[in-house]
Amino acid sequence: MLEKCKTLLAKPFFHDFRTLFGLWLLLPVVGAVMKVHSCNNFLIFKYVFYHALEGKSLYALYPAEHFDCNHYGPLFSIVIAPFAVMPLFWGLLLWLVALSMFLYVAIRRSQFTRGQQLFMLWFCAHELLTALYMQQFNIAIAAIILLSYYLIEREQDCWAAFLIVLGTFVKLYGIVGLAFFFFSKHPAKFIAWLLCWTAVMFAAPMPFFGADYIVGQYGEWYASLTAKNADNMFGAGTNISLLGLVRKVSGCATYSDLWLIGGGLLLFGLPYLRFGQYRHTAFRQTLLASVMMFVILFSTGSESSGYITPFVGIVIWYTAAPWQRTRWDVALMVFAFVLSSLSPSDLFPTYLRKEWVQPYALKALPIALIWLKLCYEMATRNYAPQPIAPNKTSQE
Repeated sequence: MLEKCKTLLAKPFFHDFRTLFGLWLLLPVVGAVMKVHSCNNFLIFKYVFYHALEGKSLYALYPAEHFDCNHYGPLFSIVIAPFAVMPLFWGLLLWLVALSMFLYVAIRRSQFTRGQQLFMLWFCAHELLTALYMQQFNIAIAAIILLSYYLIEREQDCWAAFLIVLGTFVKLYGIVGLAFFFFSKHPAKFIAWLLCWTAVMFAAPMPFFGADYIVGQYGEWYASLTAKNADNMFGAGTNISLLGLVRKVSGCATYSDLWLIGGGLLLFGLPYLRFGQYRHTAFRQTLLASVMMFVILFSTGSESSGYITPFVGIVIWYTAAPWQRTRWDVALMVFAFVLSSLSPSDLFPTYLRKEWVQPYALKALPIALIWLKLCYEMATRNYAPQPIAPNKTSQE
């Protein structure tokens, strides 16, 4: 049976980027058709534009239009504008296509090998569909992190800074792109562009909606994020992170998340001290993987749809290492696919999903285990290119 599977997967169909382009184009179509009558998140986004035109609060509740409220920055009012003015189905469809293609292009334009790209596009396809169902900006965040790393590698600091600031002004998560600052060959230029784009992004909505109104909305955005952070603590559909996993399993509400975040930052930062490893592409790519996992694991705002970002990260972790992966590493990848990717779907047992996975944020568990192993490897292993003997399994 195993040999038959290997023979099937060896067929050109599975190694042709046209197949994957078609798949990543088809998935947003499926998402739009399935969710056009229940696209609450897209309705929130759509009305952000119209509320900005009318001078209304971008962060108030509008139960006659949708439930829940917007938590994206004022800049999002112009990002969503082209999709908001279209009829609902076409706006939703093109929004999802834009998100999917943005990440597809980011992966294809990256410096990853052909094999890495193929693995990434196949492995993340189901998680992409989950994110598309939720219609959120998280897919674009994954693309922004990937492209900001790629552009810094290419010494295109201007456009790297543009993407980092764009992601930050829409959903804050884009700020993690600053983790690649130490890889920039032009740090002063990079900082200058960050400051320049910050001024541009801050002011960008003002010509359309008025300076006083936009400044006021930045204040409301801060207040909404503060309130949301408090609401997320034990929320069933939020705080799907390492922070949420620990809090929901322990049932304790009295400690501060800063204890976990501080420990996480320490583990995250240790590899930066290995200056001699910076020259190795595999080391820099693995740090990229760490960033893509960290941003979800240590955020109380993490939702199921945000896991497209760490899923790209775990593929990078698995494929970037210059040594041969062990059976335990393969088991971790399978564990992540089954528990983290399949658990929100009908392919996963309903009882386990409702009684265990959702209440205890177990979707975060495989990603957390992989990230901890990644931190250990980055602190101890040599990422210099090395030959891999055929049919040998390295000992770790």
